[in-house]
Amino acid sequence: MPRSIRSARSNSICSVTSESGRGAKLDELLASRVKMGKKVEKGLNKEKNQSATSQDELDSNKALEPHVCTGNFSADFSELCRRNNMTFIPPVIMRPRPPAPVVQQEVSPAKGGKDKGKPSVTQPEPEQEENAEDGEPVDAPPKTFTTKDKFEYFKPSIQVEMDNQDKPDTVNEIFIRGWKVDTVMMDIFKQCWPTMEKLHSINLWNTGLNDDTLHTLSTILPQCPNIKNVTLDGNATEKEDWFELITEESPVQNLSLRHCGITNKGAKMIGRCLGSAKRANTKLLTLNLSNNKIGEEGLEEIAQGLRLNRTLLSLSLASNEIRDKGVVKLSEVLSRFPLTHEEVVERRKLMSDRSSPDRNKSPPLSRRADSKDRPGSVRSSTHQDKGGKKNEKPSAKAKKDGKGGKEEKEEKHEKTKGKKEKEDKAGAKKDHLKVPSHGHRPGSPGKHFDHGHHTSLAADAKGKGNKTKGKEKGGKPAQEQEPADSQDFINPLLEGADYIDGRLWVAGNRVLINLNLSRNEIGETGLEALLKAMQYQTTLCMENKSSGTGLMRLLVGKNKVRSSHELLQKITDIMLPKDPFYKPPPQTPEVNEA
Repeated sequence: MPRSIRSARSNSICSVTSESGRGAKLDELLASRVKMGKKVEKGLNKEKNQSATSQDELDSNKALEPHVCTGNFSADFSELCRRNNMTFIPPVIMRPRPPAPVVQQEVSPAKGGKDKGKPSVTQPEPEQEENAEDGEPVDAPPKTFTTKDKFEYFKPSIQVEMDNQDKPDTVNEIFIRGWKVDTVMMDIFKQCWPTMEKLHSINLWNTGLNDDTLHTLSTILPQCPNIKNVTLDGNATEKEDWFELITEESPVQNLSLRHCGITNKGAKMIGRCLGSAKRANTKLLTLNLSNNKIGEEGLEEIAQGLRLNRTLLSLSLASNEIRDKGVVKLSEVLSRFPLTHEEVVERRKLMSDRSSPDRNKSPPLSRRADSKDRPGSVRSSTHQDKGGKKNEKPSAKAKKDGKGGKEEKEEKHEKTKGKKEKEDKAGAKKDHLKVPSHGHRPGSPGKHFDHGHHTSLAADAKGKGNKTKGKEKGGKPAQEQEPADSQDFINPLLEGADYIDGRLWVAGNRVLINLNLSRNEIGETGLEALLKAMQYQTTLCMENKSSGTGLMRLLVGKNKVRSSHELLQKITDIMLPKDPFYKPPPQTPEVNEA
């Protein structure tokens, strides 16, 4: 083969190999760039993911921060519902009320202006519109109502009343009716209601309360600063723990539990919370238990609680299953009753604490110094101090007057002796005015007096009060001078008692002024017991009205006895003049015959 051909072939082979090498290098560069691009994209994606997760964490931390309620019920309630992911938030609206009538001042010309200044109530006249066709005036529709969609009325809402509609933090009453308040909703109320300073009334009608929500509500009430009225009508629970609403910590004054299906089980616990020998409810004023299923056992326990309760003013037990046995027990509590062994023991404790308030205090230093159990060094130091005081030299004033230490002591002794003689004379005069106590007098010792007569226990307490006054002059601390009866509540066990047939009898409850026992199953036996109790209260209150007026209103209609029965007529004759709403008929003047 010629050399020219061989050289051409070699040149072509070299060019191919060089081109293939260059292509491989280009492929490597492209592959490295692709890899770098993927790495950059991965790095950017990682940074984006990290920023997104950090933002999610920040949002979650914000959501986990608890909401601090400010007292604005509408704003707080909406925010808490939104945080609980509620699909429907009940609106907070003003409670609808009918428009108030217009009051105008009118003068009657026939009477010559005698009724001038008396307001007269007139309804606003409807506006008139002219009919375009006939030109005659047509009355416009009245403005005493508002129209809404037919289903709008049944949607859940919270109705409120305010002291000032321009200030949302002045909500004073809350009304929830006809929709279920579950655990989540009650937890929201637990955060909102304690911050509302003006709130004094809560009305939950037919809201499906159960044992858990009732217990939560009982823990909310003591935290509300001004709550007084609680209405829970139409709520039936399984355990019937209604007593949790009237414990010692509860501030409720008016409680309504109508149509709650309360049986003897729930009534027993309510009665035990009303009062016992050691404690009693001192805040509840009215209790409405009508339209329930309370029988004789439940009423007996409620009557047991009323024995030592001196706060409850009104009790309604209408439309229950009460019979004669429970009414007899209640009548005994209203007239007078014997003390049980537990009550007698508690009475003696109270009287001993009252007569000797210093009994539980530590003995004075002089007694402790003379005791044998005291170490000798301490006792000798006290005697040395006393001896040092005795051996002190007479003062410069005594030297000038020419009197020694003995003469000074004699003068001090004469002054103290004169003071004691004056106190003894005053005490003798008081003892001379003492009169034996009458057991049927309901006056509490040391507080009420009737025409100068009082119990011996009251005289002892007054004598001790005089002694404490003397101690105040001597420089004793003021805390030791406070008497035991300085409290507003006087325990009824300290009232006067009669000793009859080996038992102590005390006057019954005369603080309860309204009792409703209508629409029950009471017969002649129960009415007769009530009649005797009313007669006893009438005679007792005529002698002394200091500790209560007794029942002023008693409703016993629509029971087993017909309305024209003699017992009902006698009860009506006794109670009618006491009723504060009763107006006697005007008396016609007698015409003297010529």
